[in-house]
Amino acid sequence: MAETINSLEDLGTSTVAPVNTAPVHTQKLDAQGRAYATGKRKNAVARVWIKPGKGKVVVNGREFAAYFARPVLQLIVKQPIVATERTDQYDVTVTVAGGGLSGQAGAVRHGISKALNFFEPALRPTLKKGGFLTRDSRVVERKKYGKAKARKSFQFSKR
Repeated sequence: MAETINSLEDLGTSTVAPVNTAPVHTQKLDAQGRAYATGKRKNAVARVWIKPGKGKVVVNGREFAAYFARPVLQLIVKQPIVATERTDQYDVTVTVAGGGLSGQAGAVRHGISKALNFFEPALRPTLKKGGFLTRDSRVVERKKYGKAKARKSFQFSKR
């Protein structure tokens, strides 16, 4: 039965072991030795596979620089890899669908971050501090009845 503690002195001599509730992060790999993760942003969903390699990033069968032509989008995609200093260590394969290019770039960034975390759990503090593991839950607000858009009203006329 459980030991009863009545005073602070009893607490110091207690033999009850503290319960460790912190989750233990372990490496999660598939049969081919790859880490898989799903990244999401707005309406875009990215499926990401990471494996050891030379730093090649392929998005929907094309080089990522060709798929994300704007430098800002390329910067967004590379952020987690640069933050963890793993630029030329992993090959990344991505399948992304839905939304526009900006949402897709955010989804790929989220997926790469999660896959890096699964491949190397020691990188979690760096990725967490950079905010890469958090899914950006902002989505477009729906249009309301009687409004031109989500919040925009039609022009008011008194007569």
